[in-house]
Amino acid sequence: MAVTKVPFYGHVRQYENIKPEIDAKIERVLTSGAYVQGPQLAEFEQELADYAGAKYAVGVGNGTDALWLSFLALGIGPGDEVITNANTFFATCEAIWITGATAVLVDCDSTTRTICPDAIRKAITKRTKAIVPVHLYGQCAPMDEIRKIADEYGLLVIEDNAQGIDGAGASFKQGELSDVVCTSFIIQKNLGCFGDGGALWTNHKHVNDTVRRLRNHGSPARDQHSAGFNSRLDDLQAGVLSAKLGHISDWTDRRIEIAGKYDAALKDVAGITLPVRRKGYRHVYHLYVIETINAADRDALLQYLNDNGIDAKTHYSIAIHNQAGFPWGKPVRLGTDLTNAEKNAASCVSLPMFPELTDEEVQYVIDILKAWKK
Repeated sequence: MAVTKVPFYGHVRQYENIKPEIDAKIERVLTSGAYVQGPQLAEFEQELADYAGAKYAVGVGNGTDALWLSFLALGIGPGDEVITNANTFFATCEAIWITGATAVLVDCDSTTRTICPDAIRKAITKRTKAIVPVHLYGQCAPMDEIRKIADEYGLLVIEDNAQGIDGAGASFKQGELSDVVCTSFIIQKNLGCFGDGGALWTNHKHVNDTVRRLRNHGSPARDQHSAGFNSRLDDLQAGVLSAKLGHISDWTDRRIEIAGKYDAALKDVAGITLPVRRKGYRHVYHLYVIETINAADRDALLQYLNDNGIDAKTHYSIAIHNQAGFPWGKPVRLGTDLTNAEKNAASCVSLPMFPELTDEEVQYVIDILKAWKK
């Protein structure tokens, strides 16, 4: 068994780098005795709203809950269709199905792999109520084009930003061209807590108020309840996130730097293609995903990297509509052509990418990849 020389995740290194800040936040929560919906959560929600330039931010149990609670607050439910990527993490569709709405899966762009605006337009019907673009691998979807389509057809737009916090387009910020932005804080995210967590931000007061009730058993005040759920970001996780939020831009800059090293050194390696960044976009490189030109080579390349101590992985190697047993009786409609999504799934390999990677580790990944097939 190969010894891991370059890990895929760096959250322990990250903790060690800012340990005093995180420990101070945790101690503050522990000594306060307020562990659920306490002052630390309220403080972090305000910090997140200020960071995002939004009126409201709401912490919830995880990124999936952020999506479906937002859908419910926006009135999405049975009989509605929601258009999203076929090449994304499964939770995006799960959130649609939880509401009883129909997930409409469309193809991605042939280069950036984010959702294709032309595919969105072709999939719209009288039942379409919303578009959920995923900021895949950390690159924003073309929100300016998506907003135009949404305005033309009177559709809601909810950004699945689980992979893209701190990203931006050439002419837009996250949230400027949508109704809600939903994000995930599970540990491996660019802004990750010490377990699971999520949040949404919005400028719509009714979304803020409704999600706050829904996340806490439908309760607007103590002892008052209506239909609701239990999905609360606890104060310990909020404290960890508060400590980390001030570092997110610097961490993104380091990811971009590492991506630049990969780009420059690997551009001439035969048999692979590198990620494509839209001009002027702030791609946050939650994942640095290469693709093998011949999909049959993907598993061989992954094994080669692993055998040489590089903990490379795949994201997401089975498109949603190709998952075993799909669609499990859930309401779904497929776009007419999902060729790009299927190619992406079959050929993707994610290289190690986190801010605490050393230059020596990055160079080792480069050297091993350049030696592939030689």
